[in-house]
Amino acid sequence: MTGKTNLLDYDRKSLESYFNEIGDKSFRAQQVLKWIYHQGVIDYQSMTNLSKSLRSNLEENTIIKLPEIITEQISEDGTRKWLIRVDDKNSVETVFIPENDRGTLCISSQVGCPLDCKFCSTGQQGFNRNLTTSEIIGQVWMANKALGYFEGDKRIITNIVFMGMGEPLLNYDNVLKSINLLTDDLGFGLARRRVTVSTSGIVPEIDRLKEDTNVSLAISLHASNNELRNNIVPINRSYPMIDLLAACKRYSEGRGDETVTIEYVMLNGVNDSLQDARALVKCLQDFPAKVNLIPFNKFPGTNYTCSNVDTINAFRDILIKSGIVTITRKTRGDDIDAACGQLAGKVAAKAARHQKNQTGLI
Repeated sequence: MTGKTNLLDYDRKSLESYFNEIGDKSFRAQQVLKWIYHQGVIDYQSMTNLSKSLRSNLEENTIIKLPEIITEQISEDGTRKWLIRVDDKNSVETVFIPENDRGTLCISSQVGCPLDCKFCSTGQQGFNRNLTTSEIIGQVWMANKALGYFEGDKRIITNIVFMGMGEPLLNYDNVLKSINLLTDDLGFGLARRRVTVSTSGIVPEIDRLKEDTNVSLAISLHASNNELRNNIVPINRSYPMIDLLAACKRYSEGRGDETVTIEYVMLNGVNDSLQDARALVKCLQDFPAKVNLIPFNKFPGTNYTCSNVDTINAFRDILIKSGIVTITRKTRGDDIDAACGQLAGKVAAKAARHQKNQTGLI
């Protein structure tokens, strides 16, 4: 560790404060942000509109330190997965999904995950720590670099989803700073609707998110009743469905016709009956929602299997006939274990902390 300040940990507001603290002008933050996020420049001596004395000061006292890409895998369908080292013992996974009209980057917010959802490979790895802002935004910078964004004019990554490893709302402050950099015109300049935070249901932080930003919200629901959700999504014991759905309603208020996305993994014989579909319709009556049905993606050690196509279609049809926009998500990158629920990375899990979090003491 160098002990130097990593400028990637700062959004515009905090970077302006930093320059004020060292006796310089706040507009220096705008110049530095443009170099980093518009030009892809991380060498201070190449930031030619900064004075030589300021460049020397920054070089002496700060760093621009990015996480390191260890490996890249490319799926037959064009999906890319990067294994990214964040420290000597831990790495996370980041996935880019190209489509005809968009390019979606799925980023991680924690090393592992403390929530222990039974159908998710990440949750079975244990939990080590939160990622810093620099480690979160660094995934986006590294992916843009790898895809050639800084060398051309065309935006390649058009959408960001916090759906990688970890529960974003348990790393709230660093995720919020990352959102600020993603949506700031001096950062990556994404429209707020093109940034989605996916949560398993940390109710107080959903309310905070509504106050602090207006990015899109996705809920990993996966069940239509408390008893089942308590079993497969244990955080439900702390924030039961009635409270979670009420938070979704509050989040949607004042947002026009924008919907909350409900993610629902299809588990054979577990949550995929027609009765489950009808119960889900009742759950979603009080706020505008759309549903993504996610075919379960198998990983080593799991006993779950995916619902068959006919079951998924019948489930979907009940939701659609009830007026709920519903799609079945196409599985992408499963041949390189990059599909939903398959991300594992390398986690030096802290067993005691993981056990504490499993009991709901988060």
